[in-house]
Formats: sequence, structure tokens, C-alpha cells
Amino acid sequence: MIRNELFKSIQRVVVKIGTSSISNDQGINLVFLTSLANQVKELQSKGVQVIIVSSGAIGSGAKVLGLKAPIRVIELQQVSAAVGQPRLMQAYENVFSGLDLKVAQILLTYDVFENRRKYLNLRNALNELLKLNVVPIINENDVVAVDEIGPTFTDNDKLSALVAAKLNAQLLVNLTSTEGVYSQNPNLSKNKNFEVIKVVDKITPELEKIAGKPSMHGTGGMYSKVQAAKICMKAGIFLVIASSKQPNVLNRIVSGEELGTLFLPKEILSNKQRWIAFGQPKGILLVDNGAMLAVQKDKSLLAIGVREIIGSFEKNEIVSLVCSGKEFARGLTNFSSSELKKIKGLNSDQAAMQLGKKVKSVVLAENLIKMN
Repeated sequence: MIRNELFKSIQRVVVKIGTSSISNDQGINLVFLTSLANQVKELQSKGVQVIIVSSGAIGSGAKVLGLKAPIRVIELQQVSAAVGQPRLMQAYENVFSGLDLKVAQILLTYDVFENRRKYLNLRNALNELLKLNVVPIINENDVVAVDEIGPTFTDNDKLSALVAAKLNAQLLVNLTSTEGVYSQNPNLSKNKNFEVIKVVDKITPELEKIAGKPSMHGTGGMYSKVQAAKICMKAGIFLVIASSKQPNVLNRIVSGEELGTLFLPKEILSNKQRWIAFGQPKGILLVDNGAMLAVQKDKSLLAIGVREIIGSFEKNEIVSLVCSGKEFARGLTNFSSSELKKIKGLNSDQAAMQLGKKVKSVVLAENLIKMN
């Protein structure tokens, strides 16, 4: 099926802008930003809502502070982000307001997607902004989101995929400095006879090898984009990786033109399922092979199949299910970690006697998401 058929019902698009696209030698690339604003304006006129996930704060701040890229020291990344974020948003405000477009700044940390109440609050706020034709400009809160503090998105590729998945977008457009995913790794290929892969319906080990390895700090590059594609494909979202240098690239992609590399979704998840699948697990349940086979057959997880509990968590929090060292599912636990330690390996009657209350499933089938 051609893209204009696949994309004809798209109503919400997330656009990820890479640092190489938003920045130039002078700082913020105002020519690109002006083009982007015009494209967003046109999409809005067609009834398409646009959410932007924008890099560029650290690079902008580093230029003001006279720091040379790449910046590896976490504290310098933090101060660069603090200095650069208002300048980045001012550029968006100046350019977009010239077309009578309103923008809003949203800075996120990973815990927003861990905590269901915070996630729902975020979703409600963003939905209201979009109803008012406001363009949300999202970035990670790099001033406080560092590994020493807690889980991070690592890069805006993953953040954009999570935003698309959690906010019911139908399409994520990842604008970068390359034309898409190539048939060979351009940095390693000797013959240079490579071309852009037009469509990907399955992420294979060969494709991941082409994408290369994560960088020293795990950010950016084609590797992180392919990992983000895994999230989109599982969540039922189209993802296109394309060059920001292509004229009118966003509108051409949304209209169905075959630019860049298209990743096709595999399944459609509900809002609750997306939250479970892409949230940060609070603990790990080590289960036996029988329990794994039952879950893979869409059955609930019972206490008798649980062997060990790792971590501390409460009822209704996300846990990872692991068998033979591999995560195969995630789900919402019906018990806290302290309760599960009392009933692991017990049948339902024994577990009920241990807790003094009726015990059925540790995780209901409807609250389980397979991860393979």
C-alpha cells in the first residue's frame, strides 16, 4: 500500500528536530525554523495537530558560554541547557508568532511516564493545548535529568517515540541530517554503493548492525533512532526518518510522498497498554518457564510461577517479568513486593492463607504486555 493511503487519516503528528537540523554556525538555524513554522501552519489548516520535540538547548547554551562541542561533562551539559533553553524557546516564539502560531514549552523528565497520574495530567494538558491550536515544544529537562538523579530518556529520539506513543499520535517524523536508514553503514562501507531503505516492517539484527552502535554516552545517531522505531512499531505508530534539508519535508511526508525510511507498525495498543509497555518498571519478577509459557498464551501470572522478587514496589505499579535472564513481558502487579515475597511459589489457596485474603492473579492477563 502506498504512503498516501496509509497516511490519509493522520490527525496528530510528532516531529522530532535533531540538533544538526535546528543549529548552525550562528546558533539557531532561523531559516530552517521559518520553514518548519510555515509547514506547521499548513498542516494546522488541514486539521492536523503537530507536537514538536526539539533538541538544540545544550548546543545553543554552549555557544553562548563559549564551550566547544561535544560537551561530555554532565555539569557543563546542565548549565548549557539552562542557558540555551530560553534562547531556543525565544527563537521558536519569534518565528512562529510571525505566522500567528502560538507555542508552549514543555520540559519533561522520565518520571512523568513512570507515574500514571503524572502521565494522565500531561496528556490532558497537551490535549487542551492542541485543541487551542497551540504547538507544544517538548524537550527533556536536561538541567535535572541526569543519570545520577534517576532514569533519563538518554536522547530525544526515545523521548519523541514515547511522546508519540503516549499521546496517540499516528505518525512520528524524525528529521535529521541523513536521508534515512541506508542499506549499509556509510561510516563503515568501503564501496559507497548504498541507498536509502524505503520501508522497514521488521527490525532485524542486520538492520541494527547497519545502524551502528550507541555512542560513548548513548545519545544520538542512527542507533537511537532505530531503537525509537521499536517503540513506535509496537505502539502502532508510523515513523519516518528523513533529512531536514529536503524542502517542505514535513508536509511532503504527511501527504504521502516517499521520502526517507518508513517503519511500519506491528500492532495497536490502548492507552493503558502503552503506559505499561513504555513505562519504567519498579521491580522485577523472576518466573519459571511454565509461567512464561502461560503469559505468552495470554493467561494471567499466578503466584505459583513466581520464583524471586527484585526491587521494592507497591500494588498497581509496573513490573518486569523475566525468565532465564530475558524480559518477556511487563504488567501491573496486584500485590506489593512485600506481599509477593510471602506468596511466591504458592498456589492460590496457600497464598490466600498466607495473606489472609483471597488471592487470584499476581498480574491479570489484561494488564500484561508481551515485550518480544
